[in-house]
Amino acid sequence: MVLAVFLIAIQAQLWVGRGSLPYVAHLREEVAAARADNEQARARNDQLQAELRDLREGLEMVEEKARFELGMIKADEVFVPLAPSRPASAPTNATR
Repeated sequence: MVLAVFLIAIQAQLWVGRGSLPYVAHLREEVAAARADNEQARARNDQLQAELRDLREGLEMVEEKARFELGMIKADEVFVPLAPSRPASAPTNATR
């Protein structure tokens, strides 16, 4: 009888409460999600560190950001806006 009570107690701990199989599965899912978030943050940090290194080393990155983000041009440059190209249409009079 005592063994049956202990067996039931052990089974209850295995299926319900802290340390149970569903709880452990939930924790594993949370760990996987946290690892994915960390990987994304690590990639973003690497990108930001590369930009910071470029900003510290030279003015090329500053010039590029000014051109693309702010639309700036140098004093001796001429800005010529280009219209997007149209897709080529099929010729209407095809010779054979």
